[in-house]
Amino acid sequence: QYSFKEVFGTLVVQKELFDVVAKPLVEDLIRGKNGLLFTYGVTGSGKTHTMTGSPGDGGLLPRCLAMIFNSIGPFQAKRFVFKLDDKNGVDVQSEVEALLERQRREALPTPKTPAGKRQLDPEFADMIDVQDHCRAEEVDEDNVYGVFVSYIEIYNNYIYDLLEEAPCDSIKPKWNNCNTPVRNGDFVPPQSKILREDQNHNMYVTGCTEVEVKSTEEAFEVFWRGQKKRRIANTQLNRESSRSHSVFIIKLAQAPLDADGDNVLQEKEQITLSQLSLVDLAGSERTNRTKAEGNRLREAGNINQSLMTLRTCIEVLRENQLYGTNKMVPYRDSKLTHLFKNYFDGEGKVRMIVCVNPKAEDYEESLQVMRFAEMTQEVEVARPLDRPLCGLTPGRRLRNQAFREELSRKLELRGGPVGAGPEEPSAAELFFQSFPPLPSCELLDINDDQTLPKLIEALEQRHKMRQMLAEEFAKNVLAFKTMLQEFDSSVASKENYIQGKLAEKEKTITGQRTEMERLEKKIKTLEYKIEILEKTATIYEEDKRNLQQELESKSQKLQRQASDKRRLEARLQGMVAETSLKWEKECERRVAAKQLEMQNKLWVKDEKLKQLKAIVTEPRAERPERPSREREREKPVPRSVSPSPAPSAPVAPLRARRSRSAGERWVDHRPPSHVPTETLLQPRVPRAITVDAPSERALARCDRYLLTHQELASDGEIQTKLIKGDVFKTRGGGQAVQFTDIETLKQESPTGRKRRSSPPDPDPAGDAADSEWTDVETRCSVAVEMRAGSALGPGFQHHAQPK
Repeated sequence: QYSFKEVFGTLVVQKELFDVVAKPLVEDLIRGKNGLLFTYGVTGSGKTHTMTGSPGDGGLLPRCLAMIFNSIGPFQAKRFVFKLDDKNGVDVQSEVEALLERQRREALPTPKTPAGKRQLDPEFADMIDVQDHCRAEEVDEDNVYGVFVSYIEIYNNYIYDLLEEAPCDSIKPKWNNCNTPVRNGDFVPPQSKILREDQNHNMYVTGCTEVEVKSTEEAFEVFWRGQKKRRIANTQLNRESSRSHSVFIIKLAQAPLDADGDNVLQEKEQITLSQLSLVDLAGSERTNRTKAEGNRLREAGNINQSLMTLRTCIEVLRENQLYGTNKMVPYRDSKLTHLFKNYFDGEGKVRMIVCVNPKAEDYEESLQVMRFAEMTQEVEVARPLDRPLCGLTPGRRLRNQAFREELSRKLELRGGPVGAGPEEPSAAELFFQSFPPLPSCELLDINDDQTLPKLIEALEQRHKMRQMLAEEFAKNVLAFKTMLQEFDSSVASKENYIQGKLAEKEKTITGQRTEMERLEKKIKTLEYKIEILEKTATIYEEDKRNLQQELESKSQKLQRQASDKRRLEARLQGMVAETSLKWEKECERRVAAKQLEMQNKLWVKDEKLKQLKAIVTEPRAERPERPSREREREKPVPRSVSPSPAPSAPVAPLRARRSRSAGERWVDHRPPSHVPTETLLQPRVPRAITVDAPSERALARCDRYLLTHQELASDGEIQTKLIKGDVFKTRGGGQAVQFTDIETLKQESPTGRKRRSSPPDPDPAGDAADSEWTDVETRCSVAVEMRAGSALGPGFQHHAQPK
């Protein structure tokens, strides 16, 4: 979810979008403030359509032009009264200089400014037919205005003028040193413009064509002429994709009228120059989706790089604002951000329209666009103060216009214009008609003495009337002067009264300004406190996020430990069950062995009882012979530690120890500190690889593992442990050993017992005891090798203990 100041649906009309977004910027432009409007989004999301519009429904640009000319239409200066210089400034010319400039431009064969009465191109005539007649409310009627437009594009981080008369895409090929064209198809690019900084630290394009326009139609015709030169191309995402950032700049120059309200005030310091920049950004795109190659790939890289620089500048501004740092903003990394550096520093209002395409393929790019656009709302920059007033009396234009109308009316009442009809005589004719008529002045003969006296008399009467009129005129003039003096004195008294009132008002204004300064200081203090609280809240939120992440990691660790514990419990239960089963089998085996041993003892006793019975039942005369030692040695005697499975099983002859797993390959691991015991019974492992230390190569060639470990027993003798295990391959490609069995071999010294031999005259009653000391089982022991999982159980010890 992302939050914005205003969200428009898919069915929003252009007028509603203009009223909310662009109308305040146009009002600021007329009031002398700068403005910047971006359209930002993924390729194909509708940025150019939002800016330009469609036939029958104009976009933001034609509506801005219409609102400007609807507001300042009757107050525009004549053409060339305002003249732009090459340093982003404006001069004001007199009426005579402007007239000469107009005549000189009209004499040119191809005027740069399009004619206002020329028929419009039907391709864009419907776009500028705005019927709502929107206009600004606060327009200073004592100013005269002039509108200048320019149109540039930023392509591959170069700035090009779209209004130049020369063709933008030059077809002149490159020439090498031999005066022959290069055949690689590469052409000379058009001349790029340079960015400079004026005396007010505002950035401008040097040598850019700026056209003075007087109507909406004329301005949009200039825009359409540059729009046809703009670079577009067909990509996988858009049939007409903008390959450059276009900037349409509207400059509004305004200067006050003089005190009479008739001519423009010839002071350059009083001229206000404001501009509105309408920027149609190229869409961000992923080259793996557009399948761009060659020039398209290079264009996409430069577009993404400039947009990334814009994002970096906004992020640095936000970081400086949040944390009070003073990091340098990388404006110069891209021409786009360098051109609008003064806007980001607070020299105007910035608005951004984010265009979003609801296609599922644009989901990731749209998230990035909205995340960046939401972050830009948090950036605030200081605004410059308004320009001071010129000090002239307001309402000069209206008073001058009313004076002209009254003067013309008075003239009409007195005598009317020169070309009036005979029924309305002029004031001079009425004045001459009031004189007495002159007699006939024709002299009939030389003796005529009546004509001249009559003429002299008529002239004297006229002279007297003229003197009377002159005296009356002097009296009227004196009365008029008296009236003027009285009027001047009343005006002076009124001015004094007004000055007193103004002084009181100024005192009130001064008090209000002091109060305003106090409130502004208080506001700054509160803003500083709010900023500190916001920083504290941000730190707390970050700590909260870190603690939440730590809590989540701890809970995940506890869950993993719980799962490991459950898995270990299940494994232990399996091992307990397996061990219980093994010991049950071991108990059964031992019980069976014990039963067998008892049966053997019972059999021996039965045999002895039979012999005793035979001795008792036989006649005493015949004394039985004592069995020989060979027979007694052949008699089976049960073993005390490891009994034979059957009573009649003979004792195995002395032989070397042999492993039951002779068919498998073994690794015989004997450490270098192994001490040979040199006993008769030695473990023999066939097909074994004897090593001092286990190696990966030896383990890879064998199936079983045998480790010989020696240690000193409690009785001082050497105790040997044979630790056995299985070798298996691991998932990572190595070998691992799992131990399955342990055999313990102990030896005891036979010096504690003495071997007894039969005396010359043995006692028959002690034959059984002698036989227990002289049989084969007493003098040697049998080694038994166990396999893992055998019935004897793990860790069973075999002792070489003579009886």
